[in-house]
Amino acid sequence: VQLQASGGGLVHPGGSLRLSCAASGRTFSTHAWFRQPPGKEVSFVAGSRWSGGTKYYADSVKGRFTISRDNTKNTVYLHMASLRSEDTAVYFCAASPRGLIASTIRESPQYEYWGQGTQVTVSS
Repeated sequence: VQLQASGGGLVHPGGSLRLSCAASGRTFSTHAWFRQPPGKEVSFVAGSRWSGGTKYYADSVKGRFTISRDNTKNTVYLHMASLRSEDTAVYFCAASPRGLIASTIRESPQYEYWGQGTQVTVSS
């Protein structure tokens, strides 16, 4: 089982990026994106329990970021718009075969599978 994250890069403030997380080996019930800014801890960005379709977002990205999935490609995306310098971080995708609920979906220890990080730098 492997998660492969990609799509990071350098973008100007106000710009957009799309991160991808391709899964191989199995399908998952819950996906999430976390990020780790320089010198800071990992924090939740967005997540979705696909059964039911409920999506969750950190307050700092609500209205700017969107998590989505392409079942045919077994790939999850993080669409990021109106990027700010404070969005600069290493972004990680995570997945669980369990359908996580609202009280646990934001907790990194709940996820059994992790992709490698992809760097997003927002700078002029």
